Amino acid sequence: MVPVTSATTVMTGTVAARAGDPTGDVTGDVTDGPTAGEGRADTGYVLRTATADDLGGARAVMLDTVYRDLKSGYVPRWHADIIDPEAAYLRPERCTLLVVEHRGEIVATGAVRDRGPQAPPNPQWVADRFPSGSTAQLCRIYVRPEHRRHGLARQLVRELGEFVVRAGGYTALYLHTDPAVPGAEPFWRSLAREVCDERTLPGGGQGIVHFELPMPGVVAPASGSAVQATPARAATPPVR
Repeated sequence: MVPVTSATTVMTGTVAARAGDPTGDVTGDVTDGPTAGEGRADTGYVLRTATADDLGGARAVMLDTVYRDLKSGYVPRWHADIIDPEAAYLRPERCTLLVVEHRGEIVATGAVRDRGPQAPPNPQWVADRFPSGSTAQLCRIYVRPEHRRHGLARQLVRELGEFVVRAGGYTALYLHTDPAVPGAEPFWRSLAREVCDERTLPGGGQGIVHFELPMPGVVAPASGSAVQATPARAATPPVR
């Protein structure tokens, strides 16, 4: 795994792709599988909280992913947050958007939103188990293909989990994934517990799998990684 620093610390050193992870990094919806440069040494990744200046680059990563990997294209009812990530992630105090920058380019994203799955289209019992407000949903964990196999998605998951704990008020950490995307399902099964596999429902549902991640400490740093963790954002729960 290439060492990734969080916040504003620049990463140095060279480490090969993490051993023992045959699927590589996987986003919430898309695999981070092998690339032509798999295993090559690299440096210069910086993981930090997104600013307004990063939104264009983050939006490009997200749109490229939904068109190229998810093959859904832009669907307004699903992807409004991609068009206005500032309103979705930067303004709300208990939400966040993280980016990974590599040599001046945004190459990966990951976000937390403060709402759970809705019914429909999700099963009602899943929506009831993960109500909005007390559920932190991981989303938009996307890595550009040429930067996969470097542990970026795994580190994003770890940092987002730590943000959720700091934000306070959350009792569950939820995500869903599309198992039709190569590598996505095994990656999340290595980190999270299955709550509902819609493929087993009558008619197959949406064909997605719902997961719950542990809180706190979503993912421990991989052995040998040179991670220098600093807070992505010290969120303050709103006064109710």
